[in-house]
Amino acid sequence: MNKAAKKIILKTKKQVYGDMLGNNASLFQGEGFEFAELREYVYGDDVRKIDWKTTAKLGKPYVKIYKEERELNVVVVSMLGGSMYFGTVKQKSDVVAELVATLGFSAVKNSDLFTHILFADALYERSKPSKKHFSIHKAVEDVTAFELLGKESDFAKLTEMLNTRLKKKSLLFILSDFIGDIDLRLLSVKHDVVAVVIRDRFEEDPSELGYLSLIDMESKKSFEGDINRGALKAYKKAIHENDEKLYKQFKKQGIRFVKVYTDEEPALKLMNAMRRG
Repeated sequence: MNKAAKKIILKTKKQVYGDMLGNNASLFQGEGFEFAELREYVYGDDVRKIDWKTTAKLGKPYVKIYKEERELNVVVVSMLGGSMYFGTVKQKSDVVAELVATLGFSAVKNSDLFTHILFADALYERSKPSKKHFSIHKAVEDVTAFELLGKESDFAKLTEMLNTRLKKKSLLFILSDFIGDIDLRLLSVKHDVVAVVIRDRFEEDPSELGYLSLIDMESKKSFEGDINRGALKAYKKAIHENDEKLYKQFKKQGIRFVKVYTDEEPALKLMNAMRRG
């Protein structure tokens, strides 16, 4: 195992099983899966599962029980195009690796099935559903060792592949910077989708850099340009319009989303977002 993967695994395992996340019963509770039954509330149940209409009628608290809560199928997709090879604090791809480990350990801890998919312009890795720590170690190592440069994030191909191959209803996490024309409607119909948007603050709010020679990380093509005030204004407008369209689509399709910056603690940001539902 490479040093980067080992460091991430040690850190996230300590977080999930230790004080940071360990006091939380599960990162995945209350995901809105298929309703199975009502039962009377017992001490320790999540109060968010209380069915208030039934509680009011019967005069004592009842909670909703969901079938898949007994064993969720947690699928984590690492979308690793060339644009993930960037970061002023740490690379966006390193944040992906930390989130893969966090979600993997959280799933295994909760006795849920964990599957990892590594995708860019095509499918590169897909693990079998597992409850073993080895599968998490392999997933993190795959992400940290992946050659990002020269690869484009193709969401159309990803959606087609998942729609065809992912037969069982899943809690589906997609990790990406989500730049470009993206439509996850087909996936949201069958699965409970969570989009984790990974960004660096500089790419959303860059400063004037003057005349530079740059490289497109997806195509590996070099080009020159003047990064002046006018260029920055147009760029920021394009990023804003991209995100406005993206978030509007997510809300319409019932897709939950959270943005994680490279200078934030990924596990805490994700946990807080999931707790808010």
